[in-house]
Amino acid sequence: METLIGVGVVVALILVVVAKTAVVVPQQNAFVVERLGKYSDTLDAGFHILMPFVDRIAYKHSLKERAIDIQEQVCITKDNVQVGVDGVLYLQVLDARRASYGIGNYIFAISQLAQTTLRSEVGKIDLDRTFEERAAMNASVVSELDMASDPWGVKVLRYEIKNINPPQDVLGAMEKQMRAEREKRAVILESEGSRDAAINEAEGQKQRVIKQSEATREQQINEAQGEAEAIMAVARATAEGLRAVAESLSAPGGDQAMQLRVAEQYVTQFGNLAKEGNTFVVPSNLSDIASIIALATGFNKNGDGERPRTNGGGFPG
Repeated sequence: METLIGVGVVVALILVVVAKTAVVVPQQNAFVVERLGKYSDTLDAGFHILMPFVDRIAYKHSLKERAIDIQEQVCITKDNVQVGVDGVLYLQVLDARRASYGIGNYIFAISQLAQTTLRSEVGKIDLDRTFEERAAMNASVVSELDMASDPWGVKVLRYEIKNINPPQDVLGAMEKQMRAEREKRAVILESEGSRDAAINEAEGQKQRVIKQSEATREQQINEAQGEAEAIMAVARATAEGLRAVAESLSAPGGDQAMQLRVAEQYVTQFGNLAKEGNTFVVPSNLSDIASIIALATGFNKNGDGERPRTNGGGFPG
C-alpha cells in the first residue's frame, strides 16, 4: 500500500514538473522568461522546455496590431474655442523584453501621451482649419508617439481623429457662415451668368449687323453689275439695230424703204397728236410729205454729220 502511495506521489511530482517546464507559445505571441527573478529569454511561437522551479513566465505579450480607443478630451484651438476631440490609436509590440521592463504599462503611457500631443496640435490651428487639417494632426501625433515609444519596444502605426465636437453656439455660427458663403457663391454665379449672357447677346448682335452689312453690300454689287450688264446689253442691241439699219440703207432699194417707213411714222404720230388735244399747231407745209422724207434722207446722205440746208420753214429748200 505504501508502495502505491509512493508511486502516486512520484507521478504527481513528474506531472507538476512537466507542467512547470513544458510551455507552448501561440502564434504572434512572445513570452518573457525570468530565471531566479532575472530576465533569461524571450520565447517565440512553439514548444519550449523550462528549468523546473528556476524559470518562470514573467510576461506575455501579443505581437498583433492593437487598436486603443482614446477618450474624448477638451482641446482649445488657436482662436480660443473649446472643442471635444477623440480618436483611435494603432500600435504593435516589436520587442517583448523592452515592453516588459522599459515601462510599467505602455498602453496607459501611450494613451496619455496621445492626449497631450493632440491638445498641443489642436492649439496650433484655428477652429475653421481643424476639420481640414486632420491628416496633418494625425501625422504629427504619430511622429511624436513613435519617438517616445521606441525605448519601450512599441511601434505606433497610426492615429485617427474620430470626432471633433465644437460647442452648440459655435456650430450655429458656423452653419450661418456656411449658409452666407453659399448664398454669396450663388449671387456671384448668377451675376457671372448674366454677364456672359449679355456678352453673348452683344456678340450675336455684332455678328448679325456685320452679316447684314455684308449681305447689303453684295446685293448692291450684284444690282450694279446687273444694271451695268443691262445697259451694255441695250447698247449692244441699239448698236446692232443701227448697224442693221445702216446695212439696209446701203442695200438696193434701201432709200425707198426708208422713205416709206418715215412717211408711215409721220402719219401715225400726227394722228396720235390729233387724238390727244383739241388745239395744236401744225407746220405750213403739212401736206408736203415729200419735204419730210427729204429732211430724213438728208441726214443719211450727209456723211460728214452736217445738217442739210433748209428754207425759212425749217424744211429742206
